[in-house]
Amino acid sequence: MKIEILAIGAFDANCYLLIAEDGRQAILIDAPDPIEPMIDLAARLGVVPELLVHTHGHVDHMAGNEALKRRWPNLKIAIHEADAAMLESPQWNLSALFGEGATSPPADRLLKDGDKISLGDETLEVLHTPGHTAGCICLYLARPKNSGPPLVITGDTLFSASIGRTDFPGGNSQQLLRSIRTKLLSLPDETICYPGHGPPTTIGRERRENPFLL
Repeated sequence: MKIEILAIGAFDANCYLLIAEDGRQAILIDAPDPIEPMIDLAARLGVVPELLVHTHGHVDHMAGNEALKRRWPNLKIAIHEADAAMLESPQWNLSALFGEGATSPPADRLLKDGDKISLGDETLEVLHTPGHTAGCICLYLARPKNSGPPLVITGDTLFSASIGRTDFPGGNSQQLLRSIRTKLLSLPDETICYPGHGPPTTIGRERRENPFLL
């Protein structure tokens, strides 16, 4: 799997383009605005994403949805069932808080814990990690030995040296810490973490050094 990363918008939200090893399939993780740089990157790489997966429903991760659907009308949108209503509500996705009215077409696929998302010969597992929002998810890719370290896309659940904020509606600090400890810190130390903001890290590093988890 090849991973392309762009930090987009006023909040530098990470948008991920995952491309299957054979180059035939691609999926997007999150859609900040303006999303055009990622559209241009996909075009240069010659891929057409077939699925957009949201780690959660906040505006800085979904405001590019309308532009993506205009560019790729067949693109399917997936989000955890607990955050699905945020796509269509400026109040719930927090865009109204910034004087905006970001909305999205409704989800085509509602996700839940344990669901699988296929990309070529590899499979991402949905880990429901509520706390930042009720429907936050992470996406975990286990790999056979000698084929590279496992990886997890953590959205706004876990960052390098930090964790997701919980002071927005739907946030819960105790729930977030429980999600991190049970769903993420249980992964191998060598697991590479790709967060919703900021640089990659590893599970081992966060276990040892993250001040919110010590």
